[in-house]
Amino acid sequence: MFKIISIGFLLGVLSISAQNNTTYWQQQVDYKMDIDMNVKNFQYKGSQELVYTNNSPDSLYQVFYHLHFNAFQPNSEMDVRSKQMKDPDPRVMDRISKLSDDEIGYIKVSSLLQNGKKVTYEIAGTVLEVTLDKPIAPGEKVTFSMNFDGQVPEQIRRSGRNSSEGVALSMTQWYPKIAEYDFEGWHADPYIAREFHGVWGNFDVTIHIDKNYILGGSGYLQNPEEIGYGYEKPGTKVKHKGKKLSWHFVAPNVHDFTWAADPEYIHDLVEIPNGPTLHFLYKNNEEIKENWKKLQPKSVELMNYFSENIGKYPYDQYSIIQGGDGGMEYAMCTLITGSRSFGSLVGVTAHEMAHAWFQHILATNESKHEWMDEGFTTYISTLAMDKVLEQNKPDPLDGTYKGYINLANSGVEQPQSTHADRYEHNFAYGSSAYSKGAVFLAQLGYIIGEKNLAKTIRRYFDEWKFKHPTPNDFKRVAEKVSGMQLDWYLTDWTQTTNTIDYAIKNVMDNEGETQITLKRIGLTPMPIDLYVQYTDGTKESFYIPLRMMRSEKENPFPSNKRTILSDWSWAHPEYTINISKPKSEIKSVKIDITNRMADINVNNNSFSQ
Repeated sequence: MFKIISIGFLLGVLSISAQNNTTYWQQQVDYKMDIDMNVKNFQYKGSQELVYTNNSPDSLYQVFYHLHFNAFQPNSEMDVRSKQMKDPDPRVMDRISKLSDDEIGYIKVSSLLQNGKKVTYEIAGTVLEVTLDKPIAPGEKVTFSMNFDGQVPEQIRRSGRNSSEGVALSMTQWYPKIAEYDFEGWHADPYIAREFHGVWGNFDVTIHIDKNYILGGSGYLQNPEEIGYGYEKPGTKVKHKGKKLSWHFVAPNVHDFTWAADPEYIHDLVEIPNGPTLHFLYKNNEEIKENWKKLQPKSVELMNYFSENIGKYPYDQYSIIQGGDGGMEYAMCTLITGSRSFGSLVGVTAHEMAHAWFQHILATNESKHEWMDEGFTTYISTLAMDKVLEQNKPDPLDGTYKGYINLANSGVEQPQSTHADRYEHNFAYGSSAYSKGAVFLAQLGYIIGEKNLAKTIRRYFDEWKFKHPTPNDFKRVAEKVSGMQLDWYLTDWTQTTNTIDYAIKNVMDNEGETQITLKRIGLTPMPIDLYVQYTDGTKESFYIPLRMMRSEKENPFPSNKRTILSDWSWAHPEYTINISKPKSEIKSVKIDITNRMADINVNNNSFSQ
């Protein structure tokens, strides 16, 4: 965790605006925070100096801060919404409503200045509404100085104290966090259930805490010789004076800062050649030690897999920390529960580590486009798990397709464009974000070809790292790589609940030839790969491009003969193919033998005799 920040890295951070195209802009924040934690009552005092740079073309007359810990109070929006849900998160249920005053969470702002002058503010649940002393002009920097008090809630969801596994402090979304302002305006969403969105910036954080506590999280530790606990240089002996230690972290170019602390943490380090240092912090518990030791070489493999298949991990460290209530991604680290089987421990690490790319480097607005980070992460981590654990599954992504088809046939699906907090069912949210989101990417490989999909993912990373990409930004990358028009796909898949259902309507003799009629039943269009096997054992494929794609993909099986047929326009529900062999010589006909097209009824996709 020890790292001296290089001038080159900071120059790269500062020049990010020069890498963007002329129409893209993003705001910039620089936090400096000093925190004094009382581990007896789990209350803390904080001071925050925040330098805000308005890179937008707009003058800002107000700003907003997130106060996420205020969600953990009876009658908060999170509490009320959880009790309204038909299938509430079992970790939440009605637990918030039962918290006593010394168990709730809160962030109370005691003072706020803009460039040294008082501003007017009001706390509205989990949002601080600030009326500025003077507007912030385009290109202007202002400094906000704040003092605040906080109380860490009992562990219920992600953040909290005294987790079920005995971790003392899981400090996530714990500080007054300025809301994002982008081309859509302010994103000052209340904290109700799920996702986050933050402003890119640099963090300088000092945490004063009982000297027996060991910390890990975002950022590079700046005073390792003073701290010890495995962070000091080899051979250094550390004697702690006084009751508290001051942990000083610097996290460059991130949009979040997280930490966890416990007096019983074991701290292990693994150096990856030409890669980051991996930090592991977990409870000194004999029941979990063996799995956490075995996890470490697998984590190296996972880091290398993601760096090779997405893009090189850009920071010099990543931390895997026992904490929280399941698994959740944060800047340069993850918090996961640790009392798991080995397979489960690797699985949750794979998923959360992949989020280091799909959310903490490619920072989509999770509240509006949760399927991008969760779905893309599910896709790549599923493939990584298959390789790292040598599972060698015939189709590693089969489960994600089944999850989506179950959702599509459930009657409770909502479009993926639904705000993360607006889903009526937790089941629908989870299946839409994770399964349907992963299928979006896997099915894109069916549409544009697997090689083009791999190129798209890498180019997406190269063009949009350290930015806030939208669904359209990803689509445009895929179009540039493939040469295809893909707006139809993004629209139907993410903004509607239209489904894919193609069928082989009939196969019949026609004057010594075979006539095959296909039918589109679902509303979502697709190009079609049709595979024919003859009685003599030979195979042939017929590719029917979708007209609105305006292009064709390469043959997915180059060793097999493929015929490219004329386009199929969406408005025509049927399409007829003539094969110059009699029906008696045809053994079988099947739509998409790769199972990458998410057809909700595969029973009508094949013919055999």
